[in-house]
Amino acid sequence: MRSTKASTAILGAAFLMATSAVGPGFLTQTTVFTTQLLASFGFVILVSVVLDIFAQLNIWRVLTVSGKRGQDVANETIPGSGYLLAGMVVFGGLVFNIGNIAGTGLGMNVLFGIPVQFGAAISAAIAITIFLIRDFGRVMDAFVKVLGLMMLLLIVYVVFTSRPPIAEAAYRTIFPATLDAAAIVTLVGGTVGGYITFAGAHRLIDAGISGVEELSRVDKSAVTGILLTTLIRFLLFLAAFGVVAMGVSIDTANPPASVFQNAAGEIGYKLFGVVMWAAAITSTVGAAFTSVSFFKTFSKRIEEKSNLIIVAFILFSTGIFLLIGRPVQVLIWAGTINGFILPIGLAIILLGARRVLDSIDYAHPKWLELAGWLVVAIMTAFSILTIFGKL
Repeated sequence: MRSTKASTAILGAAFLMATSAVGPGFLTQTTVFTTQLLASFGFVILVSVVLDIFAQLNIWRVLTVSGKRGQDVANETIPGSGYLLAGMVVFGGLVFNIGNIAGTGLGMNVLFGIPVQFGAAISAAIAITIFLIRDFGRVMDAFVKVLGLMMLLLIVYVVFTSRPPIAEAAYRTIFPATLDAAAIVTLVGGTVGGYITFAGAHRLIDAGISGVEELSRVDKSAVTGILLTTLIRFLLFLAAFGVVAMGVSIDTANPPASVFQNAAGEIGYKLFGVVMWAAAITSTVGAAFTSVSFFKTFSKRIEEKSNLIIVAFILFSTGIFLLIGRPVQVLIWAGTINGFILPIGLAIILLGARRVLDSIDYAHPKWLELAGWLVVAIMTAFSILTIFGKL
């Protein structure tokens, strides 16, 4: 029984990370950057995958081996830094969740023709219901796995109908014609930035899966989540590139919907509604769960009421969306903001790795630590270049 529950949680953690990354921002960012960079966007995805793997493996290993969440590792390393990290992650998660809620509304609008705001409110209620269930962890795991697989299959269909120039996409993935630092920052930020990097590890710790003996399964879970995210990203890129290669213009008001509709007509447009809603609702669940996990260890009372705080987080995100609107702009900026958070959070975890692992019979691989610092350097440089608009 214990083995079955552990296996379910491990696979659930991979899907939680992947579906947290594959949100409405993911769909929008991929489409927007494909129209700008064309086949060269494949190179941006390739770079982001390499950075993702090194960032994720460092953070998942340090946290799960020590059995401590990100904020606790940070506080033990630099007193007070855990509160700073928690504040940044929660802010980034909130920005993302506003976009996630917007995405659920857009999806329902496409499927049923109801107002975006009404669809967002219904979806928020569905997400809240999950966290009101006593054993919400297992329900959350099943929810993100089912919807994650559904998204993957529907995007495969759209790629098939758009008939992209695969040879050109493959060539430019290795030899890009253009390079865009802002695209890399936004893409990495949207895939593992902010709360997303910690989502799977925090889920495993909540499920009681930690320690050196679980390392192989933790690595498998992390890599599975990254590869699933990468597969969906490349498939969506190919679908968008196929539409652009036809000479069809992408509607800037709703870029991913335009791709699905141009690729597969009215059926494609409805499929977009399903994919958008599934991506948005699973990301809403992931963002809320992980953001709250960043400060629930600061107080026993907060930990005991964490599910109610998650509900409040979703309600607050929904309220802000209903007030400000502008979903596409919010979705692009969400990835960029979380891209800035990644090097700070990863640097703190790397600094804390030796301190929190000193008393444990585990030596964090030097090559992995160095690769992690390389990610910190690259993302810091790209973030600075993005801020000053020099590349």
